[in-house]
Amino acid sequence: MTGTVAAIIVAAGRGTRVGGSLPKQYRPVAGVPVIRRSLELFARHAEIALVQPVIHDADRDLYQRAAGDLPVLPPVAGAETRQGSVRRGLEALVAHKPRVVLIHDAARPFASPALVSRAIVAAASGAAIPGSPVTDTIKVVDADNRVTATADRIHLRAVQTPQAFLFQPLLDAHRRAASDGLTGFTDDAALAEWSGMEVKVFEGEAGNVKLTTNEDFQRVEREAAAVTGDVRMGTGFDVHAFGPGDHVVLGGVTIPSPRGLIGHSDADVVLHALTDAVLGALADGDIGMHFPPSDPQWRGASSDRFLAFAVDRVRARGGAIAHLDATVICENPKIGPYRDAIRERIAAIAGVTPGRVGLKATTSEKLGFTGRGEGIAAMASATIRLPWGDAS
Repeated sequence: MTGTVAAIIVAAGRGTRVGGSLPKQYRPVAGVPVIRRSLELFARHAEIALVQPVIHDADRDLYQRAAGDLPVLPPVAGAETRQGSVRRGLEALVAHKPRVVLIHDAARPFASPALVSRAIVAAASGAAIPGSPVTDTIKVVDADNRVTATADRIHLRAVQTPQAFLFQPLLDAHRRAASDGLTGFTDDAALAEWSGMEVKVFEGEAGNVKLTTNEDFQRVEREAAAVTGDVRMGTGFDVHAFGPGDHVVLGGVTIPSPRGLIGHSDADVVLHALTDAVLGALADGDIGMHFPPSDPQWRGASSDRFLAFAVDRVRARGGAIAHLDATVICENPKIGPYRDAIRERIAAIAGVTPGRVGLKATTSEKLGFTGRGEGIAAMASATIRLPWGDAS
């Protein structure tokens, strides 16, 4: 893959300044985990060929729920320092031989595709970082907080990520720093400067903020609520009859059953109903319009593709999933033992936390086709938020 562009998403930190038990990169903003926003930016970018996540080894389950089925490389475990974590990401990319590598902090989830494109262009110089002019007056103080100097703002830049480099020179610099026992570099530009590389600054973005404290999260939640303030709700319903088989698929989870469900795809009534609910909230047709049963490519298809498609259409319009809720109606199989697994699977497909997914099950008291054990039905609702003014 020589000549390609890779991105390393650094997400191995603990984020203790935010507070709470959840590392900040997995905390949701407007229903979407911070790390997923960062991963998705690079995974969906047309100029990025490889995305290498670097995570804390204890966070693998959290990571999998947040990343879902995004087209990224398997995560590698980070080190004790950010510098060490980046090096592990670089080493994991060696076999792919990228030409350019971008290093991005997962805690900066609001970088734009345009910024990523600027970073790729700037990487041709060897080393480049996004920066913005400093607007506040900066004072230099001593250990007793006495002002000792006033910095000249003309020569100051507030530095962001993604930082962009030619791959091999950055890898060589990291290896040399590790060999020399130097571990204190807090960003890759500083390490590149130490190694003798010339580092240039390209235009950053005011919105490319790093989430560090609980106040940061509260602020961006308020901003997100203001931007995605058009709340909409859609409903969905689906039913499939029992037929030959030894299992059913509900909410993306395979459940043993003496009979299967008959359907053109995998007959997952829960995901079908949720897909229609999301599309309904968008006023964007239904599952049959986008995935017609007459099209042979959908025969036996896994229904997670349908829900992911509907969720992607929400995000394409600048929106977010606020809540998903489903009710399964059947006599058998019993849903209770699989409830949490189904919620987690739906959350992973939709790119939200399980706390935004509801799942209930009920019988029809032996009445109707479900009461007679002839099939399974599901009802669903989806609540989404779209930007104000989106009338499409």
